[in-house]
Amino acid sequence: MIGTLYFLALLSSTMAWGRAGLWIEGRNETGGGSGDRCTCDAFLPSSTFPIKDLVVVEQTAGEVSHKLELEMGKIEEFETRLTSYAEKIIKLTAEIEKMEKNPDDYNDSDMEDIKVEIKQVEALIKELQLSISSSTAVFVSLQAQITGMVETLNKLEKTYDKNLVLATRREYIKVQAQLEECERHHQELFNPNIGSCAHTGIIRIGAPIVSHLNAHLSTSQKFGGWGKDSKPIPDRKSMYWFSSYTSPYIGDIRFYTNYKNLILRDHFQHHSLQSSWTGTGNNFIVRDNTLYYQLNNPFGLGKFNFTTMKYESRVIPGASSRFSYTNSPSQNFDFAADETGLWVTYASEESSGRMIIAKIDEPSFGVSEEWLTSVYKPGVSNAFMVCGVLYVVRTVDIHTEEIFYKFDTKTKQESYVSVPFERFQDKYSNLDYNPTDQKLYMYNDGYYVNYHLWFNHTAEATVEPPLVLS
Repeated sequence: MIGTLYFLALLSSTMAWGRAGLWIEGRNETGGGSGDRCTCDAFLPSSTFPIKDLVVVEQTAGEVSHKLELEMGKIEEFETRLTSYAEKIIKLTAEIEKMEKNPDDYNDSDMEDIKVEIKQVEALIKELQLSISSSTAVFVSLQAQITGMVETLNKLEKTYDKNLVLATRREYIKVQAQLEECERHHQELFNPNIGSCAHTGIIRIGAPIVSHLNAHLSTSQKFGGWGKDSKPIPDRKSMYWFSSYTSPYIGDIRFYTNYKNLILRDHFQHHSLQSSWTGTGNNFIVRDNTLYYQLNNPFGLGKFNFTTMKYESRVIPGASSRFSYTNSPSQNFDFAADETGLWVTYASEESSGRMIIAKIDEPSFGVSEEWLTSVYKPGVSNAFMVCGVLYVVRTVDIHTEEIFYKFDTKTKQESYVSVPFERFQDKYSNLDYNPTDQKLYMYNDGYYVNYHLWFNHTAEATVEPPLVLS
């Protein structure tokens, strides 16, 4: 394009004989002996095209794109580092508490070591603060560069050939979109819009954040789950829960006042289910201080309210114990909670093993509505709900999982998508979304793992549209 503009500019300076006026149709002139010849008049601008301005715009666009790539990488790094710093502070706090309780067990050397660790943590926090401030300053700088580019292009558009300039401008609108997307990701990480469904779905999943080995400190406790209450009561908003076993079974659950105590394995409550109310599978969740799980006998839905200490059960006619996830035996009912309420998925003989989504009416603990999907449950790894949309996951390879299918209960439309994410260990038995922090919680071969989700908040999709099933 620049080459074409340069040719026009050169033509303008060397063919000044062109008569001013509009482009007119060609005409024949008869000359002596030389035959007919065709001539035409052309309008040429009196000033040359400012190629240098366009070159500067292109160079600026290249710089902006490079800076955006760097900042996107930093944002993902911030999330990992924040979790790492939090764990360092928790461990350091625990060590200081021990020293305060038993000061005679520590000498001056131990005190110096603690001081050094405190200084290291302070340095890490300052470094993160500077990084975040630096990123904010970069966004301001990039916005200024974009504004300058647009002003230059607007000037060229008004003065010169619109077709050529507009073609260039369309390319740089993409750069503007990149900047807005980067800023949006930064905003989602540090100021998430919790509780909002003003988006068109998940477009990316962050790297796995591994918090800790389970409270039993045992890798044999491969079956279980962990997370937060999806609808916490007022005095338990920071509470975490955990339950595990060596087989797909639930017989007890532990509660922790906050993340620190979860890591320190310092629970404030430990509930054991009555023998006649134990559960199977690792599909349980905690919502409104109530445990929802798959009941052993009768085969159905179980509910235990920790406030009233009352049990309830419901049987779903037709639900089959024959269909479970690929890597999670006995996970026939899978509970899920999102911004819109409580759900459970299952399969039946009548559905030929295809997944059925059921909306649970929480007061009555009954099914209020159901949707049949086209996904065969034994062929997938797990599933979860976000804003009334079912997301189904499958295993791609030994390191990768992928959201490959979704079903929107509002529109009853199902579609194929592709949102890959990394798996920490080989197998996992529990995967659930929590609307209170918009994170995925996974119990991965005995480890606490969570993921940050990125949503598409733009009016138009920024990724390739999904393939709608007919």
